[in-house]
Parts: sequence; structure tokens; C-alpha cells
Amino acid sequence: MKRHALLLAWLALLPLAVHAAQSDQVKASQAWIRLLPVNLPAGGYVTLENHGASPVTVVSAQSTSYASVMLHESSTDHAGNSGMHMLDRLTIPARDKVALAPAGYHLMLQQATHPLKPGDTIEVTLNFADGSHLAVPFLIRPANTDN
Repeated sequence: MKRHALLLAWLALLPLAVHAAQSDQVKASQAWIRLLPVNLPAGGYVTLENHGASPVTVVSAQSTSYASVMLHESSTDHAGNSGMHMLDRLTIPARDKVALAPAGYHLMLQQATHPLKPGDTIEVTLNFADGSHLAVPFLIRPANTDN
């Protein structure tokens, strides 16, 4: 009887173990921010690697160091015109990675809440579709940095 109760308890917990938070599946690396002069928006870049068996979706980002952090994508059309638009989500496929990099996906950070300088590190929190969060340290780099 005791063995049967243990088995039932283990089976009841199994769905919790199988359904890990989306943020637990993601490893962030190479996170940095291109700091532009004056009050121009800064660009945030990071590689997000999904180690999980299902896709994960970033739905927003925030930082106490900036009044606004948005997901954006830069693109160039077939005529050579460059543009940028805000994204409401960014999906990272299962067992794959997405790079937020110059001229592609990136974070647009506006209105620094305090003076920042190259060499500083700030925290940006990524918010996932399931309500989980991942705090990522971003290194501040000067405007003339490419990666």
C-alpha cells in the first residue's frame, strides 16, 4: 500500500517536471548594449539558445536602467531600403538559437534612467509567454562597437 501511494505521488508530480518554465530552457550569452551619444536609443544584442524540446517565446523585456525596452527587427527590402519595426514576440525554436545582432533582431532601449558609460553592466529581464522571466547581465559598449 505504501509503495502504491508513493507511485501515485510521483505520477502526480510528473507533469510539473516535464513542463519546465520557458526561461529555464534558455541560455543567454554574449549580451551587450551599444551606447549611443546624447539620448539616442541604444541597441541591445544577445544570443538566446533554447535547450528545451519545445519552442519558447520572448514577449517583452524590461530594465530599471531604461524607461523603455522593446523587441525590434531591422530589415532591408529587395530595393535596398532599410527599415525597422517593433515585434510583439520572438520565438526561439526547440534546440536552436536566435541571435539578436546589429542589422537584425535587437532590443531597442530608450531613455536611460541614469548615466551609463562603456564598461558598466546593467540587467535586462526577458519576459516569456508562459509568465517566466530571465534576468540577463548586459555589458555597455561604446557606439563604435560592431560585436
